[in-house]
Amino acid sequence: MASELEGTSIIGYSRGVARGEKLQGYNPATGEKLGPLYYSASDEKINHAAKLAEKAFESYSRMSGREKGIFLRRIAANIEGIGEPLVIRAVQETGLAPARIQSETGRTCHQLRMFAELVEEGSWVDARIDVADPNRKPASKPDVRSMYRPIGPVAVFCASNFPLAFSVAGGDTASALAAGNPVIINAHYSHPGTAELVGTAIREAALSCSLPDGVFSLLYGAGYGVGQKLVRHPLVKAVGFTGSRRGGLALMQIAASRPEPIPVFAEMSSINPVFILPRAIKDRCDEIAAGLYGSVTLGAGQFCTNPGLVVLKEDEESRKFSSKLGDMMKQSGTFTMLNPGISLAYSRAVAEREKSAYVRTFPHQHSEVLAERCQASAALFHVDARTFLTHPDLNEEVFGPSTLLVTHTSREELLEIARHLEGHLTATIHGTEDEIREHRDLIAILEKKVGRIVYNGFPTGVEVCHAIVHGGPFPATSDGRSTSVGTGAIYRFARPVCYQNFPNSELPDELKNENPRGISRLVDGMLTRDSVVNRHQ
Repeated sequence: MASELEGTSIIGYSRGVARGEKLQGYNPATGEKLGPLYYSASDEKINHAAKLAEKAFESYSRMSGREKGIFLRRIAANIEGIGEPLVIRAVQETGLAPARIQSETGRTCHQLRMFAELVEEGSWVDARIDVADPNRKPASKPDVRSMYRPIGPVAVFCASNFPLAFSVAGGDTASALAAGNPVIINAHYSHPGTAELVGTAIREAALSCSLPDGVFSLLYGAGYGVGQKLVRHPLVKAVGFTGSRRGGLALMQIAASRPEPIPVFAEMSSINPVFILPRAIKDRCDEIAAGLYGSVTLGAGQFCTNPGLVVLKEDEESRKFSSKLGDMMKQSGTFTMLNPGISLAYSRAVAEREKSAYVRTFPHQHSEVLAERCQASAALFHVDARTFLTHPDLNEEVFGPSTLLVTHTSREELLEIARHLEGHLTATIHGTEDEIREHRDLIAILEKKVGRIVYNGFPTGVEVCHAIVHGGPFPATSDGRSTSVGTGAIYRFARPVCYQNFPNSELPDELKNENPRGISRLVDGMLTRDSVVNRHQ
Protein backbone atom coordinates (compact mmCIF):
# COMPACT_ATOMS: atom_id res chain seq x y z
CA MET A 1 0.00 0.00 0.00
CA ALA A 2 2.65 2.53 1.09
CA SER A 3 4.85 3.79 -1.71
CA GLU A 4 8.37 5.10 -1.26
CA LEU A 5 8.49 8.61 0.11
CA GLU A 6 9.01 11.07 -2.72
CA GLY A 7 9.41 14.42 -0.95
CA THR A 8 7.05 16.60 -3.00
CA SER A 9 3.53 17.91 -2.61
CA ILE A 10 0.53 15.95 -3.86
CA ILE A 11 -1.45 18.18 -6.23
CA GLY A 12 -4.60 16.28 -7.08
CA TYR A 13 -3.43 13.22 -8.99
CA SER A 14 0.03 14.64 -9.76
CA ARG A 15 3.14 15.50 -7.74
CA GLY A 16 4.96 18.76 -7.19
CA VAL A 17 8.55 19.44 -8.18
CA ALA A 18 11.73 18.80 -6.18
CA ARG A 19 12.89 22.38 -5.87
CA GLY A 20 12.36 25.30 -3.54
CA GLU A 21 12.74 25.64 0.23
CA LYS A 22 13.53 22.32 1.93
CA LEU A 23 12.37 20.63 5.12
CA GLN A 24 12.75 17.16 6.58
CA GLY A 25 11.52 15.03 9.43
CA TYR A 26 13.21 14.97 12.82
CA ASN A 27 13.22 12.30 15.52
CA PRO A 28 12.76 14.15 18.83
CA ALA A 29 13.72 11.06 20.84
CA THR A 30 17.14 10.64 19.18
CA GLY A 31 17.87 13.99 17.51
CA GLU A 32 18.22 12.21 14.16
CA LYS A 33 17.22 13.97 10.95
CA LEU A 34 14.99 11.80 8.78
CA GLY A 35 15.02 11.46 5.01
CA PRO A 36 13.90 12.25 2.46
CA LEU A 37 14.02 15.99 1.92
CA TYR A 38 10.67 17.67 1.28
CA TYR A 39 10.10 20.76 -0.82
CA SER A 40 7.78 23.67 -0.13
CA ALA A 41 4.97 24.13 -2.62
CA SER A 42 5.56 27.04 -5.01
CA ASP A 43 3.00 29.78 -5.60
CA GLU A 44 2.24 28.10 -8.91
CA LYS A 45 1.47 24.77 -7.22
CA ILE A 46 -0.67 26.41 -4.53
CA ASN A 47 -2.69 28.12 -7.22
CA HIS A 48 -2.93 24.89 -9.22
CA ALA A 49 -4.21 22.96 -6.20
CA ALA A 50 -6.85 25.64 -5.52
CA LYS A 51 -8.02 25.70 -9.14
CA LEU A 52 -8.25 21.91 -9.25
CA ALA A 53 -10.25 21.95 -6.01
CA GLU A 54 -12.66 24.55 -7.36
CA LYS A 55 -13.17 22.50 -10.52
CA ALA A 56 -13.63 19.29 -8.51
CA PHE A 57 -16.24 21.03 -6.34
CA GLU A 58 -18.59 21.35 -9.30
CA SER A 59 -19.14 17.59 -9.41
CA TYR A 60 -18.04 16.36 -5.98
CA SER A 61 -20.49 18.68 -4.21
CA ARG A 62 -23.34 16.99 -6.11
CA MET A 63 -22.33 13.42 -5.34
CA SER A 64 -24.70 11.32 -3.30
CA GLY A 65 -24.14 10.38 0.30
CA ARG A 66 -23.63 6.79 -0.81
CA GLU A 67 -20.78 7.80 -3.14
CA LYS A 68 -19.10 9.96 -0.51
CA GLY A 69 -19.51 7.16 2.02
CA ILE A 70 -17.71 4.73 -0.28
CA PHE A 71 -14.85 7.23 -0.64
CA LEU A 72 -14.51 7.78 3.12
CA ARG A 73 -14.56 4.05 3.80
CA ARG A 74 -11.93 3.48 1.14
CA ILE A 75 -9.66 6.06 2.76
CA ALA A 76 -9.99 4.25 6.10
CA ALA A 77 -9.21 0.89 4.52
CA ASN A 78 -6.19 2.30 2.69
CA ILE A 79 -4.79 3.82 5.88
CA GLU A 80 -5.20 0.52 7.68
CA GLY A 81 -3.53 -1.15 4.71
CA ILE A 82 -0.30 0.82 5.22
CA GLY A 83 0.25 -1.11 8.42
CA GLU A 84 3.62 -1.16 10.16
CA PRO A 85 5.38 1.42 7.93
CA LEU A 86 2.91 4.06 9.13
CA VAL A 87 3.49 3.21 12.78
CA ILE A 88 7.28 3.21 12.34
CA ARG A 89 7.37 6.55 10.55
CA ALA A 90 4.96 8.29 12.93
CA VAL A 91 6.90 7.05 15.96
CA GLN A 92 10.14 8.32 14.42
CA GLU A 93 8.71 11.75 13.67
CA THR A 94 6.91 12.35 16.98
CA GLY A 95 8.60 10.33 19.72
CA LEU A 96 5.18 8.92 20.60
CA ALA A 97 4.87 5.27 21.56
CA PRO A 98 3.79 2.68 18.95
CA ALA A 99 0.66 1.91 20.98
CA ARG A 100 -0.34 5.58 20.83
CA ILE A 101 0.07 5.64 17.03
CA GLN A 102 -1.91 2.41 16.66
CA SER A 103 -4.68 3.83 18.84
CA GLU A 104 -4.71 7.06 16.87
CA THR A 105 -4.88 5.14 13.60
CA GLY A 106 -7.95 3.35 14.90
CA ARG A 107 -9.54 6.63 15.95
CA THR A 108 -8.82 8.21 12.56
CA CYS A 109 -10.39 5.33 10.66
CA HIS A 110 -13.33 5.19 13.05
CA GLN A 111 -14.22 8.83 12.48
CA LEU A 112 -13.93 8.40 8.70
CA ARG A 113 -16.42 5.53 8.86
CA MET A 114 -18.66 7.45 11.26
CA PHE A 115 -18.94 10.29 8.74
CA ALA A 116 -19.55 7.71 6.01
CA GLU A 117 -22.54 6.41 7.98
CA LEU A 118 -23.77 9.95 8.54
CA VAL A 119 -23.82 10.95 4.89
CA GLU A 120 -25.13 7.58 3.72
CA GLU A 121 -28.15 7.96 6.00
CA GLY A 122 -28.52 11.57 4.89
CA SER A 123 -30.62 13.30 7.54
CA TRP A 124 -27.69 15.51 8.56
CA VAL A 125 -28.70 18.02 5.84
CA ASP A 126 -31.55 19.23 8.10
CA ALA A 127 -34.11 19.28 5.29
CA ARG A 128 -36.97 21.68 6.07
CA ILE A 129 -40.12 21.97 4.00
CA ASP A 130 -42.97 24.44 4.32
CA VAL A 131 -45.52 23.63 1.64
CA ALA A 132 -47.37 26.30 -0.29
CA ASP A 133 -50.80 27.55 0.72
CA PRO A 134 -52.28 29.55 -2.17
CA ASN A 135 -55.45 30.19 -0.14
CA ARG A 136 -53.78 31.89 2.79
CA LYS A 137 -55.06 35.42 3.45
CA PRO A 138 -54.16 38.20 3.11
CA ALA A 139 -51.22 36.87 1.06
CA SER A 140 -50.65 33.40 -0.35
CA LYS A 141 -47.86 31.33 1.20
CA PRO A 142 -45.00 30.24 -1.12
CA ASP A 143 -43.43 26.79 -1.12
CA VAL A 144 -40.17 27.13 0.84
CA ARG A 145 -37.58 24.35 1.29
CA SER A 146 -34.04 24.40 2.65
CA MET A 147 -31.10 22.12 3.42
CA TYR A 148 -27.38 22.27 4.10
CA ARG A 149 -25.05 22.37 1.10
CA PRO A 150 -21.22 22.31 0.94
CA ILE A 151 -19.36 25.62 0.82
CA GLY A 152 -16.34 25.01 -1.44
CA PRO A 153 -12.64 24.11 -1.15
CA VAL A 154 -11.45 23.85 2.46
CA ALA A 155 -7.88 24.41 3.67
CA VAL A 156 -6.90 22.14 6.55
CA PHE A 157 -3.86 22.72 8.77
CA CYS A 158 -2.38 19.61 10.38
CA ALA A 159 -1.74 19.59 14.14
CA SER A 160 1.64 18.85 15.70
CA ASN A 161 0.33 16.69 18.56
CA PHE A 162 -1.92 14.34 16.56
CA PRO A 163 -0.04 13.09 13.47
CA LEU A 164 -3.13 11.17 12.33
CA ALA A 165 -6.40 12.08 14.07
CA PHE A 166 -5.98 15.86 13.62
CA SER A 167 -3.87 15.78 10.50
CA VAL A 168 -4.07 14.72 6.86
CA ALA A 169 -7.06 12.37 7.25
CA GLY A 170 -8.25 13.73 10.58
CA GLY A 171 -11.55 15.15 11.70
CA ASP A 172 -11.35 18.37 9.70
CA THR A 173 -10.65 16.47 6.49
CA ALA A 174 -13.27 13.81 7.17
CA SER A 175 -16.00 16.34 7.96
CA ALA A 176 -15.15 18.60 5.01
CA LEU A 177 -15.12 15.69 2.55
CA ALA A 178 -18.34 14.30 4.04
CA ALA A 179 -20.08 17.64 3.52
CA GLY A 180 -19.05 17.59 -0.15
CA ASN A 181 -16.00 19.86 -0.18
CA PRO A 182 -12.58 19.24 -1.76
CA VAL A 183 -9.73 19.57 0.74
CA ILE A 184 -6.27 21.12 0.46
CA ILE A 185 -3.97 20.05 3.30
CA ASN A 186 -1.11 22.10 4.73
CA ALA A 187 1.13 19.34 6.13
CA HIS A 188 2.80 19.91 9.49
CA TYR A 189 6.56 20.23 9.27
CA SER A 190 7.01 17.88 12.25
CA HIS A 191 5.75 14.78 10.47
CA PRO A 192 6.12 15.12 6.69
CA GLY A 193 6.67 11.42 6.08
CA THR A 194 3.56 10.43 8.01
CA ALA A 195 1.63 13.04 6.05
CA GLU A 196 2.87 11.63 2.76
CA LEU A 197 1.90 8.05 3.60
CA VAL A 198 -1.63 9.10 4.57
CA GLY A 199 -1.91 11.57 1.69
CA THR A 200 -1.00 8.83 -0.76
CA ALA A 201 -3.70 6.63 0.78
CA ILE A 202 -6.31 9.36 0.21
CA ARG A 203 -5.15 10.02 -3.35
CA GLU A 204 -5.37 6.30 -4.18
CA ALA A 205 -8.86 6.16 -2.63
CA ALA A 206 -9.96 9.08 -4.80
CA LEU A 207 -8.55 7.39 -7.89
CA SER A 208 -10.23 4.07 -7.14
CA CYS A 209 -13.57 5.86 -6.66
CA SER A 210 -13.11 7.79 -9.94
CA LEU A 211 -13.46 11.13 -8.18
CA PRO A 212 -12.58 14.38 -9.95
CA ASP A 213 -8.94 15.41 -9.99
CA GLY A 214 -8.33 17.93 -7.21
CA VAL A 215 -10.75 16.61 -4.60
CA PHE A 216 -7.64 16.23 -2.41
CA SER A 217 -4.22 17.89 -2.36
CA LEU A 218 -1.35 17.89 0.17
CA LEU A 219 1.05 20.83 0.29
CA TYR A 220 4.37 21.04 2.13
CA GLY A 221 5.74 24.27 3.54
CA ALA A 222 9.02 24.92 5.36
CA GLY A 223 7.64 28.02 7.11
CA TYR A 224 4.36 29.88 7.41
CA GLY A 225 4.29 31.14 3.83
CA VAL A 226 2.48 28.24 2.16
CA GLY A 227 -0.30 28.20 4.75
CA GLN A 228 -0.78 31.95 4.65
CA LYS A 229 -0.99 31.98 0.86
CA LEU A 230 -3.49 29.15 0.98
CA VAL A 231 -5.76 31.10 3.33
CA ARG A 232 -5.46 34.18 1.12
CA HIS A 233 -6.34 32.29 -2.05
CA PRO A 234 -9.72 33.52 -3.36
CA LEU A 235 -10.91 30.00 -4.25
CA VAL A 236 -10.53 28.70 -0.67
CA LYS A 237 -13.82 29.09 1.21
CA ALA A 238 -13.03 27.94 4.78
CA VAL A 239 -10.15 26.92 7.04
CA GLY A 240 -9.76 24.20 9.67
CA PHE A 241 -6.88 24.70 12.12
CA THR A 242 -5.60 23.06 15.30
CA GLY A 243 -2.62 24.70 16.96
CA SER A 244 -1.42 27.65 19.00
CA ARG A 245 -3.38 30.78 19.83
CA ARG A 246 -0.82 32.89 17.98
CA GLY A 247 -1.13 30.75 14.84
CA GLY A 248 -4.91 30.68 14.94
CA LEU A 249 -5.20 34.43 15.44
CA ALA A 250 -2.81 35.06 12.55
CA LEU A 251 -4.92 32.93 10.20
CA MET A 252 -8.13 34.58 11.42
CA GLN A 253 -6.69 37.99 10.66
CA ILE A 254 -5.62 36.93 7.16
CA ALA A 255 -9.03 35.40 6.45
CA ALA A 256 -10.88 38.46 7.73
CA SER A 257 -8.78 40.87 5.66
CA ARG A 258 -9.52 39.17 2.33
CA PRO A 259 -11.80 40.94 -0.16
CA GLU A 260 -14.14 38.01 0.53
CA PRO A 261 -13.66 37.10 4.22
CA ILE A 262 -13.95 33.40 5.04
CA PRO A 263 -14.49 31.49 8.30
CA VAL A 264 -11.52 30.02 10.18
CA PHE A 265 -12.49 27.21 12.52
CA ALA A 266 -9.47 27.30 14.83
CA GLU A 267 -8.90 25.24 17.95
CA MET A 268 -6.27 27.20 19.84
CA SER A 269 -5.76 27.46 23.58
CA SER A 270 -7.28 25.76 26.61
CA ILE A 271 -6.21 25.00 30.20
CA ASN A 272 -9.26 22.83 30.99
CA PRO A 273 -9.90 23.69 34.65
CA VAL A 274 -10.59 20.93 37.17
CA PHE A 275 -12.70 21.79 40.23
CA ILE A 276 -12.32 19.40 43.17
CA LEU A 277 -15.00 19.83 45.83
CA PRO A 278 -14.24 19.15 49.52
CA ARG A 279 -16.13 15.90 50.10
CA ALA A 280 -14.72 14.37 46.93
CA ILE A 281 -11.16 15.12 47.94
CA LYS A 282 -11.80 13.74 51.42
CA ASP A 283 -13.36 10.51 50.11
CA ARG A 284 -11.12 9.91 47.08
CA CYS A 285 -7.87 11.80 47.66
CA ASP A 286 -5.50 9.11 46.39
CA GLU A 287 -7.73 8.14 43.48
CA ILE A 288 -8.18 11.70 42.24
CA ALA A 289 -4.49 12.53 42.67
CA ALA A 290 -3.47 9.48 40.63
CA GLY A 291 -6.03 10.21 37.94
CA LEU A 292 -5.04 13.85 37.71
CA TYR A 293 -1.35 12.98 37.49
CA GLY A 294 -2.08 10.56 34.64
CA SER A 295 -4.14 13.16 32.80
CA VAL A 296 -1.57 15.96 33.23
CA THR A 297 1.34 13.84 32.02
CA LEU A 298 -0.47 11.82 29.35
CA GLY A 299 1.39 12.22 26.06
CA ALA A 300 3.88 14.50 27.85
CA GLY A 301 1.01 16.88 28.52
CA GLN A 302 0.72 17.65 24.82
CA PHE A 303 -3.04 17.28 24.57
CA CYS A 304 -5.45 20.13 23.91
CA THR A 305 -7.50 18.81 26.85
CA ASN A 306 -4.57 18.69 29.28
CA PRO A 307 -5.80 19.85 32.74
CA GLY A 308 -3.62 22.92 33.31
CA LEU A 309 -5.58 24.36 36.25
CA VAL A 310 -6.85 22.66 39.42
CA VAL A 311 -9.14 24.53 41.84
CA LEU A 312 -9.64 23.26 45.38
CA LYS A 313 -10.41 24.54 48.87
CA GLU A 314 -7.54 25.57 51.14
CA ASP A 315 -7.64 23.06 54.01
CA GLU A 316 -5.75 20.11 55.44
CA GLU A 317 -7.24 17.65 52.94
CA SER A 318 -6.13 19.76 49.97
CA ARG A 319 -2.63 20.04 51.43
CA LYS A 320 -2.44 16.25 51.61
CA PHE A 321 -3.68 16.07 48.04
CA SER A 322 -1.13 18.61 46.83
CA SER A 323 1.67 16.71 48.55
CA LYS A 324 0.64 13.41 46.95
CA LEU A 325 0.38 14.97 43.50
CA GLY A 326 3.72 16.73 43.97
CA ASP A 327 5.45 13.47 44.89
CA MET A 328 4.10 11.76 41.79
CA MET A 329 5.13 14.63 39.52
CA LYS A 330 8.62 14.69 41.05
CA GLN A 331 9.13 10.96 40.53
CA SER A 332 7.78 10.82 36.97
CA GLY A 333 11.12 11.19 35.16
CA THR A 334 11.34 12.95 31.82
CA PHE A 335 9.15 12.99 28.73
CA THR A 336 9.95 13.35 25.03
CA MET A 337 8.32 16.43 23.52
CA LEU A 338 7.06 16.49 19.93
CA ASN A 339 9.62 18.87 18.45
CA PRO A 340 12.29 21.38 19.48
CA GLY A 341 9.92 24.34 19.17
CA ILE A 342 7.38 22.89 21.60
CA SER A 343 10.13 21.74 23.97
CA LEU A 344 11.72 25.19 24.07
CA ALA A 345 8.37 26.94 24.52
CA TYR A 346 7.52 24.66 27.45
CA SER A 347 10.93 25.20 29.02
CA ARG A 348 10.57 28.96 28.82
CA ALA A 349 7.01 28.95 30.19
CA VAL A 350 8.02 26.78 33.16
CA ALA A 351 11.08 28.94 33.86
CA GLU A 352 8.91 32.06 33.74
CA ARG A 353 6.54 30.66 36.35
CA GLU A 354 9.39 29.39 38.51
CA LYS A 355 10.88 32.86 38.85
CA SER A 356 7.55 34.52 39.69
CA ALA A 357 7.59 35.55 43.34
CA TYR A 358 3.85 34.94 43.67
CA VAL A 359 4.00 31.33 42.40
CA ARG A 360 4.97 28.47 44.69
CA THR A 361 6.88 25.76 42.83
CA PHE A 362 6.70 22.17 44.00
CA PRO A 363 10.06 20.36 43.68
CA HIS A 364 10.74 18.97 40.22
CA GLN A 365 13.53 18.54 37.70
CA HIS A 366 14.02 21.19 35.08
CA SER A 367 16.91 22.41 32.95
CA GLU A 368 17.72 23.99 29.62
CA VAL A 369 19.73 20.86 28.79
CA LEU A 370 16.54 18.81 28.89
CA ALA A 371 14.82 21.24 26.52
CA GLU A 372 17.69 21.08 24.04
CA ARG A 373 17.25 17.28 23.87
CA CYS A 374 13.45 17.62 23.40
CA GLN A 375 13.00 16.32 26.93
CA ALA A 376 10.83 17.79 29.67
CA SER A 377 9.94 17.06 33.26
CA ALA A 378 6.61 17.47 34.99
CA ALA A 379 5.98 20.78 36.75
CA LEU A 380 3.52 21.67 39.50
CA PHE A 381 2.74 25.18 40.74
CA HIS A 382 0.49 26.65 43.44
CA VAL A 383 -1.12 30.05 44.05
CA ASP A 384 -4.00 31.28 46.15
CA ALA A 385 -7.23 32.57 44.65
CA ARG A 386 -6.40 36.26 45.13
CA THR A 387 -3.12 35.86 43.29
CA PHE A 388 -4.73 33.96 40.44
CA LEU A 389 -7.43 36.59 40.05
CA THR A 390 -4.94 39.46 39.89
CA HIS A 391 -2.38 37.96 37.48
CA PRO A 392 -3.89 37.36 34.01
CA ASP A 393 -0.77 35.48 32.84
CA LEU A 394 -1.79 32.56 35.07
CA ASN A 395 -4.71 31.96 32.68
CA GLU A 396 -2.27 31.22 29.86
CA GLU A 397 -1.70 27.70 28.56
CA VAL A 398 1.59 25.96 29.35
CA PHE A 399 1.71 23.25 26.68
CA GLY A 400 3.34 20.28 28.38
CA PRO A 401 3.22 18.12 31.54
CA SER A 402 2.39 20.95 33.93
CA THR A 403 -0.52 22.15 36.03
CA LEU A 404 -1.33 24.97 38.42
CA LEU A 405 -3.11 24.48 41.76
CA VAL A 406 -5.33 27.36 42.87
CA THR A 407 -6.70 27.26 46.41
CA HIS A 408 -9.70 29.24 47.61
CA THR A 409 -11.07 29.91 51.08
CA SER A 410 -14.76 30.46 50.36
CA ARG A 411 -17.57 29.66 47.99
CA GLU A 412 -17.50 33.24 46.77
CA GLU A 413 -13.85 32.88 45.76
CA LEU A 414 -14.61 29.59 44.02
CA LEU A 415 -17.31 31.20 41.89
CA GLU A 416 -15.13 34.24 41.22
CA ILE A 417 -12.40 31.96 39.87
CA ALA A 418 -14.93 30.34 37.55
CA ARG A 419 -16.19 33.71 36.33
CA HIS A 420 -12.59 34.85 35.75
CA LEU A 421 -11.84 32.02 33.33
CA GLU A 422 -11.39 32.48 29.60
CA GLY A 423 -13.13 30.12 27.18
CA HIS A 424 -11.89 26.52 27.37
CA LEU A 425 -12.61 23.20 25.72
CA THR A 426 -13.52 21.46 28.96
CA ALA A 427 -14.14 21.88 32.66
CA THR A 428 -14.19 19.02 35.17
CA ILE A 429 -15.97 18.76 38.50
CA HIS A 430 -15.14 16.14 41.13
CA GLY A 431 -17.78 15.92 43.80
CA THR A 432 -20.50 13.83 45.38
CA GLU A 433 -24.00 13.97 43.96
CA ASP A 434 -25.01 16.20 46.87
CA GLU A 435 -22.10 18.56 46.12
CA ILE A 436 -23.07 18.75 42.47
CA ARG A 437 -26.60 19.64 43.51
CA GLU A 438 -25.26 22.28 45.88
CA HIS A 439 -23.03 23.79 43.16
CA ARG A 440 -25.55 24.37 40.40
CA ASP A 441 -24.39 27.97 40.30
CA LEU A 442 -20.86 26.79 39.46
CA ILE A 443 -22.20 24.60 36.67
CA ALA A 444 -24.24 27.51 35.30
CA ILE A 445 -21.06 29.60 35.07
CA LEU A 446 -19.09 26.79 33.43
CA GLU A 447 -21.78 26.27 30.80
CA LYS A 448 -20.86 29.75 29.51
CA LYS A 449 -17.12 29.04 29.65
CA VAL A 450 -16.58 25.62 28.07
CA GLY A 451 -17.85 23.17 25.48
CA ARG A 452 -17.77 19.98 27.60
CA ILE A 453 -18.28 19.55 31.36
CA VAL A 454 -16.88 16.31 32.83
CA TYR A 455 -18.17 14.85 36.09
CA ASN A 456 -15.86 12.72 38.25
CA GLY A 457 -13.49 12.01 35.38
CA PHE A 458 -10.67 13.70 33.52
CA PRO A 459 -10.73 15.74 30.31
CA THR A 460 -8.06 13.85 28.35
CA GLY A 461 -9.55 11.16 26.15
CA VAL A 462 -12.13 12.58 23.77
CA GLU A 463 -14.84 10.12 22.80
CA VAL A 464 -15.41 10.27 19.04
CA CYS A 465 -19.20 10.02 18.80
CA HIS A 466 -22.25 11.92 17.60
CA ALA A 467 -22.91 13.85 20.84
CA ILE A 468 -19.36 14.98 21.62
CA VAL A 469 -18.50 18.68 21.67
CA HIS A 470 -14.83 19.49 21.17
CA GLY A 471 -14.97 23.24 21.06
CA GLY A 472 -15.59 26.15 23.36
CA PRO A 473 -15.77 29.92 23.65
CA PHE A 474 -12.81 32.00 22.50
CA PRO A 475 -9.86 31.45 22.81
CA ALA A 476 -10.47 27.70 23.01
CA THR A 477 -11.85 28.04 19.50
CA SER A 478 -12.51 30.86 17.09
CA ASP A 479 -16.21 29.96 17.00
CA GLY A 480 -17.67 28.52 20.18
CA ARG A 481 -20.77 27.33 18.32
CA SER A 482 -18.80 24.59 16.56
CA THR A 483 -17.06 21.31 17.33
CA SER A 484 -14.03 19.75 15.63
CA VAL A 485 -14.81 16.20 16.82
CA GLY A 486 -17.99 14.22 16.25
CA THR A 487 -20.50 14.36 13.44
CA GLY A 488 -21.56 17.90 14.41
CA ALA A 489 -18.24 19.00 12.89
CA ILE A 490 -19.77 18.68 9.41
CA TYR A 491 -21.78 21.88 9.88
CA ARG A 492 -18.61 24.01 9.90
CA PHE A 493 -18.19 23.30 6.20
CA ALA A 494 -21.80 23.56 5.05
CA ARG A 495 -24.36 26.35 4.78
CA PRO A 496 -28.16 26.40 4.44
CA VAL A 497 -29.58 27.01 0.97
CA CYS A 498 -33.26 27.79 0.43
CA TYR A 499 -35.34 26.87 -2.68
CA GLN A 500 -38.58 28.78 -3.12
CA ASN A 501 -41.39 27.66 -5.45
CA PHE A 502 -39.11 25.22 -7.30
CA PRO A 503 -40.61 22.50 -9.50
CA ASN A 504 -40.45 19.20 -7.61
CA SER A 505 -38.36 17.60 -10.38
CA GLU A 506 -35.63 20.24 -10.02
CA LEU A 507 -35.25 20.04 -6.26
CA PRO A 508 -32.42 18.07 -4.60
CA ASP A 509 -33.57 14.55 -3.75
CA GLU A 510 -33.55 15.46 -0.05
CA LEU A 511 -36.29 18.04 -0.65
CA LYS A 512 -38.50 16.27 -3.19
CA ASN A 513 -42.07 15.46 -2.23
CA GLU A 514 -41.58 11.70 -2.46
CA ASN A 515 -38.47 11.74 -0.20
CA PRO A 516 -36.43 9.26 -2.31
CA ARG A 517 -33.60 9.30 0.26
CA GLY A 518 -35.97 8.29 3.05
CA ILE A 519 -34.42 10.84 5.42
CA SER A 520 -35.94 12.57 8.42
CA ARG A 521 -37.30 16.01 7.45
CA LEU A 522 -39.10 18.89 9.16
CA VAL A 523 -42.33 19.25 7.17
CA ASP A 524 -44.61 22.09 8.24
CA GLY A 525 -42.91 22.02 11.65
CA MET A 526 -43.20 18.25 12.22
CA LEU A 527 -40.35 15.71 11.93
CA THR A 528 -41.26 12.89 9.55
CA ARG A 529 -39.88 10.51 6.95
CA ASP A 530 -43.16 10.46 5.03
CA SER A 531 -43.73 11.90 1.58
CA VAL A 532 -45.01 15.47 1.38
CA VAL A 533 -48.75 15.88 0.84
CA ASN A 534 -49.97 19.41 0.23
CA ARG A 535 -53.04 19.66 2.41
CA HIS A 536 -53.70 23.23 1.28
CA GLN A 537 -54.45 22.47 -2.37
